[in-house]
Amino acid sequence: MLGRSLTLARRRAPRLPIPSSSPRSLSGSLDPDLGLPDEVADAPAKPTPPPIEPSAEADALARLLLQHHNPFHAMESPLQLAGVGLSDSLVLQTLLRLRHASKVALGFFVWARDHAHHQHASDAYGLMVDILGKVRQFDVAWQMIIEMDQRGVGPTPRTFAVLVRRYVAAGMAQQAIRTFDDMEAFVGREPNGEEFKMLLDTLCKYGYPKEATELFNKRKFKYEPDEKTYAILIYGWCKVNRHEMAQRFLNEMVDRGLEPNVVTYNILLNGICRRASLHPDNRFDRTIQAAEDLLNQMRNKGIEPDTISYSIILHVYSRAHKPELSLYMFRSMKEKGICPTVATYTSLVKCLASCGRLEEAEELLSEMVRDGVCPTPATYNCFFKEYRGRKDVVGATKLYKKMKEMGLTSGPDIHTYNILLGMFSKLNRMEIIWEIWNDMVTSGTGPDLDSYTLLIHGLCDKKKWREACQYFMEMIEKGYLPQKVTFETLYRGLIQSDMLRTWRRLKNKVEEESLKFGAEFQHYHFKPYKR
Repeated sequence: MLGRSLTLARRRAPRLPIPSSSPRSLSGSLDPDLGLPDEVADAPAKPTPPPIEPSAEADALARLLLQHHNPFHAMESPLQLAGVGLSDSLVLQTLLRLRHASKVALGFFVWARDHAHHQHASDAYGLMVDILGKVRQFDVAWQMIIEMDQRGVGPTPRTFAVLVRRYVAAGMAQQAIRTFDDMEAFVGREPNGEEFKMLLDTLCKYGYPKEATELFNKRKFKYEPDEKTYAILIYGWCKVNRHEMAQRFLNEMVDRGLEPNVVTYNILLNGICRRASLHPDNRFDRTIQAAEDLLNQMRNKGIEPDTISYSIILHVYSRAHKPELSLYMFRSMKEKGICPTVATYTSLVKCLASCGRLEEAEELLSEMVRDGVCPTPATYNCFFKEYRGRKDVVGATKLYKKMKEMGLTSGPDIHTYNILLGMFSKLNRMEIIWEIWNDMVTSGTGPDLDSYTLLIHGLCDKKKWREACQYFMEMIEKGYLPQKVTFETLYRGLIQSDMLRTWRRLKNKVEEESLKFGAEFQHYHFKPYKR
């Protein structure tokens, strides 16, 4: 039994000293979850863009646009020189490669429609809505939806699911709800129960359970709630550490005659363990005791813990830097015939790596592959964070080259690139930074806002003002709004270096960029770039 294993593990394992600090992520967005919350929630999958497929034509076209596009001039001249023949597949794959450069993507989309007379398919419009929503250009995204309707290519419920998710991610929950309600006017029918659950799930996963609950209470007579609906709401309240509200919905679920299952209990277990403070050790013990009590409640109802249950507890041990307990739990899982998932392995790798036990972490990585579990970039990022803390250039570059050789399956993701950019920037290894930057651009993985921020701040630290200005403008041209601290850092540096004229030229370009975008964007209502 998992509960007995927890008690036994705590008795057997020695108390280990807890490191004073663990390697920190570059920003809040660069330390992604290990997969547990989404696995636990058992909710509708979030709308994801189509996969990138191999296409030499799309690679060449995206590269041409990224290298030569000027936002203050029309898009067509470089494309006419290229002699492009467009198809739905080529347009979609090119847009996927331009998804991190919203203005370039929009320029290509408009050129294809107006100058190449290409009739865009619904998935191309949907991808543009996603790209524009990501940079919070919601007015332009709505123009895309209206255009879809006028041209008879949608929009579909998935298009609205994408826009709802982008609104919620931007902190605009009420606008997301209004968008969901507006869907009926375009789709020709009322949203169904699954689509309503998608809205609740999106609100809860981004930390808006209060809004989700208000919506649920108003509409639960229209959309009959089921186990999944309650699981979503319980997850949302657990995510914001309001366990009494989660318990209230569990009780309401039982009162309606709906029986909690292993998914429901895993959500509650994750809620107990996810945000609990684990230091000093008495808090860790309280968390584990609360987890044991819930597991006993599960067993009393005849529900046995599953892989996710074990993974949640193992993740607590990992967060508390308890490698012996983590290893004991992991071996107990395998002895009971419970197959660890990639999230389980990644939690254990993270624990071992952060405690400085890299050799054991590497052995576990080999075991993972032997067991047929493919490591993800998040698994390798655990090593990179430890290398960053140790300032181990050799180890980081060796693993990076190994990841590149693996190709698309386990190749570097945007978090990998950003961890390495930050690490090598602090170590003043500009030659490696340019290699990583070029790889990131070539692969189509990035750069994103964090990548540009890291590079620009690194160049400012080394007083490379002209290069910093170049990438600052490139960042804005691609549709990314720099953080206020980036503006201030660049301004102070240029003034202190007696480069006032350079600052004025840069400032004028930014103001011009905020007012106009070139002929291809004149019909779109972009919001000005302000911080």
